[in-house]
Amino acid sequence: MKRALGVVAALALLGGVAYALIPPEKGSGLVTVTGLIGSEKRDFFDNPDVKAELKKQGLVVKAEPTGSWTMDDQARNTPNLDFAFPASSAPALAIQRDWAQKDSPRVQFYSPLVIVTHQPVAEVLKSNDLAGVNDSGVWTFNMDKYVEALKKGGRQWETLTDASRHPELTGTMYVSTTDPESSSSGALYLAILSYLANGKKVVSDDAGLNAVKGVVYDANRFQGLQKVSSDGPFREFGAGVNTMVFAYESQAAALPIQGKQIGDMVVMYPTTTIKTDHTLVARTPGGQKLADALVNSPELRRLEARFGLHPDAEPDLFWNEVNGKLPKFVPDVRAAGLALAPVPSLEFMKKLTTAAKTGSAK
Repeated sequence: MKRALGVVAALALLGGVAYALIPPEKGSGLVTVTGLIGSEKRDFFDNPDVKAELKKQGLVVKAEPTGSWTMDDQARNTPNLDFAFPASSAPALAIQRDWAQKDSPRVQFYSPLVIVTHQPVAEVLKSNDLAGVNDSGVWTFNMDKYVEALKKGGRQWETLTDASRHPELTGTMYVSTTDPESSSSGALYLAILSYLANGKKVVSDDAGLNAVKGVVYDANRFQGLQKVSSDGPFREFGAGVNTMVFAYESQAAALPIQGKQIGDMVVMYPTTTIKTDHTLVARTPGGQKLADALVNSPELRRLEARFGLHPDAEPDLFWNEVNGKLPKFVPDVRAAGLALAPVPSLEFMKKLTTAAKTGSAK
């Protein structure tokens, strides 16, 4: 049986002829696939246009949103899943190993991580050399200076020039993130901080872990209770909660693309960030059919860009959607001169999360 499924998957990769072997829904010609997705993709898969195009591709997708960083545990313990679709490659590779899938999972689309804030806050940060804006209106957040502040126990808003004009800016300045134990964006925030705090070297040994444990602990403990998935902090920001929120660029870009209100939202690109590769792991031929459709369908690629994502097969579609809109975005983080931090191994990411939660490297 395993051999037969392997043959089917191989044929699917070669041209889709094996899809005829996937059991369709009775009388419909549609294949229903069930899987896990990072919560930041909930709106995409719930969208009627996306559902309609997937049906044209012969698919009905039943997707359960969850935190990307714990998705491997859920995937391991949930029977009959066709696919898993976390927000970054590290949990995708862990799921691939758990499911004993030999073929490397493919990146469907990607999104860099950004910090969203309000215009008055961005101006205060700019006055204190913690943020900047170029002639094109693109904002950046100085991650090096922020890490230096964390090494000294953090900075108080009241000590910043011009902050007194904004009575809501009180207490410790921090960036709100998701819980790094469950969510990819929160974990990748620790990856950026640890890389910078470790002298721009990825944390890969206990010496590096000991060097950064204080920084990741302070960055995490200032926040208090954290959400388990990335849509939580971003929705709270839209409701007026949180001063600075670490988010996927796609979450912010989808608003102006879709004609939604942005208020005084500013998108700041961290001077060192991470480009998250949304990577689908297919467990069955049906899951592989979905993976291929998301890459190969021109209409699905267009819809991915409508949700602020960079389709891996056609990344220019993102820029076509955001160019000329507010807030300002960049077509590509590397072309914009931003640095990309490497992601530690899963083993050291878990150790960094423990350090962020407890202050201990053990």
